Amino acid sequence: MIDKNISSCAEAVADIKDGDTVMIGGFGEAGSPIELIHALIDQGAKNLTVINNNTGSGRVGLAALIENEQVAKMICSYPRTANSLVFPELYRNNKIELELVPQGTLAERIRAGGAGVPAFYTKTSVGTPLAKGKEIRNFEGEDYVMERGLKADFALIKAKRADRYGNLIFNKTARNFAPIMAMAATNTLVQVNQTVSLGEIDPEHVVTPGIFVNRIIEVTNPQQESQLVKSGVVYPPMRTKVGE
Repeated sequence: MIDKNISSCAEAVADIKDGDTVMIGGFGEAGSPIELIHALIDQGAKNLTVINNNTGSGRVGLAALIENEQVAKMICSYPRTANSLVFPELYRNNKIELELVPQGTLAERIRAGGAGVPAFYTKTSVGTPLAKGKEIRNFEGEDYVMERGLKADFALIKAKRADRYGNLIFNKTARNFAPIMAMAATNTLVQVNQTVSLGEIDPEHVVTPGIFVNRIIEVTNPQQESQLVKSGVVYPPMRTKVGE
């Protein structure tokens, strides 16, 4: 019997190892799998390459993973936002590597990786420092930059509902990068607000089919990143802040 439900976030992330590439869903707070990220901090894997839209906020979630010096490289579109307290300092001190990718290009690189497309050409970044060292080709009189598809060892994503097969539906904009990350990762780990019986999800409403999902953990009351940041929460609670 196929049943992808597991008992804890710790069990979900147990197989992530040093040096792995990890995609983490979320557009800012929307769709950020906070509990899975915190479990990864507790698990301790280091030297990770993380692919995300940004670098997190405050000292929780992705920002906490970075502050704990478990991330060697970030591939993202927005390395600094209003509440970026961690990444800028580490980057200035050469403690973390950055690959900056325009947002549309990032989404397409992930989608291409999941679709088995090794590379594609785009006009985005032509004539900018982001095109340095990349192949440029001319099509119909216009220059295009070659971008490579992105794949990962693991994807950590958040969904609204799942059945035991791993069929997923999402909550509005919390969907963002999650479906394409699930396709581009060898192992997809999902925290969901609710698990339901087979047949309770209308097949026409399924966004990510279970074939792309490996493990599901139900988190009925997930933490909200903005509330944690506003409250000044640091994860893990006793960790020394960067620079201290």
